[in-house]
Amino acid sequence: MKLLRRVLYWQAALWAATAAALVAVPGWLVERVLDQPPLGEDAWLRITGVTAFALALLMVLVANRLEDVWWWAWAFVILEAGTAAVFVLNALAGLAEGVAAWPWWILGALNALVGAVELAALARTGVEKPVV
Repeated sequence: MKLLRRVLYWQAALWAATAAALVAVPGWLVERVLDQPPLGEDAWLRITGVTAFALALLMVLVANRLEDVWWWAWAFVILEAGTAAVFVLNALAGLAEGVAAWPWWILGALNALVGAVELAALARTGVEKPVV
């Protein structure tokens, strides 16, 4: 259970840091750091940042009540797998000509890695404390 708690806290920290960047400097993050074309309206990125922060809060909530609700962490495995799939599929087939693909591959790999680590932590927790 300790491993799953640590994974959830680290996952929450990553999502919260991403949220802060999306809310505070969305254009800079997308255009300069990720080398993507301007999206037009930054409000959509900021809304995504607010959503990411709310997810981070839910991760901390689950981590704090882990003994009772450890199996809720499956939702975050689905989150990571789904975002990894979207990032990778976008890198493969969704980019306009001349748009950098490397950020999408890195984000896909990072989300897949976090999901895999969380899945391993869930498996370990399931052995320690099965759902009955």
